[in-house]
Amino acid sequence: MLFESELNKKTIFSFEIFPPKKNMPIDTIYNTLDELKDLKPDFISVTFGAGGSENCDNALGIAKRIKDECKVESVIHMPCINMTKADAKYCLDQFQNAGIENILALRGDRVEGKEPCNDFPHASDLINFIRAYDSVRTDGKYFKIFGACYPELHPQSPSVYDDIDNLKKKVDAGANHLLSQLFFDNEKFFRFQERCQIKGINVPIEAGIMPATNKKSIERMVSMTNAVLPKKFTDMMDRYGDNPDAIRDAGIAYAIDQIVDLVTHGVSGIHLYTMNNPFVARRIYEATKSLFAVPPILNK
Repeated sequence: MLFESELNKKTIFSFEIFPPKKNMPIDTIYNTLDELKDLKPDFISVTFGAGGSENCDNALGIAKRIKDECKVESVIHMPCINMTKADAKYCLDQFQNAGIENILALRGDRVEGKEPCNDFPHASDLINFIRAYDSVRTDGKYFKIFGACYPELHPQSPSVYDDIDNLKKKVDAGANHLLSQLFFDNEKFFRFQERCQIKGINVPIEAGIMPATNKKSIERMVSMTNAVLPKKFTDMMDRYGDNPDAIRDAGIAYAIDQIVDLVTHGVSGIHLYTMNNPFVARRIYEATKSLFAVPPILNK
């Protein structure tokens, strides 16, 4: 379990990975984990698709391996857009039985050609469901619930004010840790932090950083998240985007620059979207690891 008393003592450094595609052997992710565990992250989160409960077991096996064999805390994603309450209970039962204690509660993305279930219209509804599940557990434990947040604007939100209102609902429902969507302009994140403080959202917020090592993948992610690209970022992509080695190195350098600025200004933590690339994660870790050894700024 990731206790707040422990997390408040340091600036958090964590990773996100995703299960391999169906046509890829499962060993590919195990090899990635073997390299990532040596970087000693505070936790590793594991994604799985928004298709109900059918993807639960695959991601659960990876989350359990992270915790039991890699000796790193794991956080399992739980997208609820296509889950019934029976699906959700099945997943929670499986998590509990496997000793997984950390959940990232998400609404999730729509699946093309599939009508969403209406049991959990919003992530806050799932968080309420998890807390109700916790209330009747007989093992004396409870799940630590993570929530997602958008430093700029959720693609389907009418305004930043609605966004913050909905985020407050997640926290009031029981989310006690937030992971942000990717962004490339730190000023956007700092302004988002200010809005959270004004709204009374006082849980740790980790900044989500995705190294821009591939032009096409970044363009795809930006189209999904509405992330604003500052001029120095677009200049970098225009100059090096067609050279795989150059854009990899430039993207790593840009991510390191973001992290140095964020940690200097007292961010609660950095959540690195690794894209299952341990080489990139290691380069960033080696360049910034000493920053995370410095005590965090308290009462920021």
